[in-house]
Amino acid sequence: MNAGQEPLVLIVEDEPDQVTMLTYNLDRAGLRTITADNGEEALLLASEQVPHLVLLDLMLPLLPGLEVCRQLRRSPKTRDIPIIMLTAKGEETDRVRGLDHGADDYIVKPYSLNEVIARIRAVLRRARPGLAEETLRFDEIVMDLAGHRVRRNNRDIHLGPTEFRLLRYFMQHPGRVFSREQLLDVVWGTDVYVEPRTVDVHIRRLRKALNEQDEADLIRTVRSAGYALDFKAPAG
Repeated sequence: MNAGQEPLVLIVEDEPDQVTMLTYNLDRAGLRTITADNGEEALLLASEQVPHLVLLDLMLPLLPGLEVCRQLRRSPKTRDIPIIMLTAKGEETDRVRGLDHGADDYIVKPYSLNEVIARIRAVLRRARPGLAEETLRFDEIVMDLAGHRVRRNNRDIHLGPTEFRLLRYFMQHPGRVFSREQLLDVVWGTDVYVEPRTVDVHIRRLRKALNEQDEADLIRTVRSAGYALDFKAPAG
């Protein structure tokens, strides 16, 4: 993959509403997408464009998801592509079958879109670390880790070292709520004593830097719980 190019995800799903929802949210999270609505088309696209990950529904027309997974694993061209299965079947035997057929992860419907995105990022990091190490993207925010730069809507964001580490951790775990104590451990380290309220100060600085032009506040405050990076966050 060329430097700066987003990972390509093949969405294999035959329900149009699900396709629209997944495509929209993955695109906003900085992931390129292509789609197939049946198993045979999925195999063709995977062979032609070789995505970085396949998001695979199990109940598909023409060719079921388990068979698609099996054939992807048999082909030298596609056998190393990470596969995450999406299915309404949540029994342990169903999950075991999916994993036995070569899936890397298994998500049961109904699912959280933030969780889907986080699981995609986690699988990509495990399978091909280079895809997740150079650039992080969330909504309008782009973080260049190698160049230590942040942009939003093509506008440079100037962050201090602590705010940069905070934003990086949030962008690596979109939608997940972290307590002040968890953020202190990750950003400041366990061997340094810092008051938990210090986190609030740096969150305010991060918000001020990100929202210079009155853009939507993407940092969500969860009362008595902590903070999260989310698509729809109330101001303040």
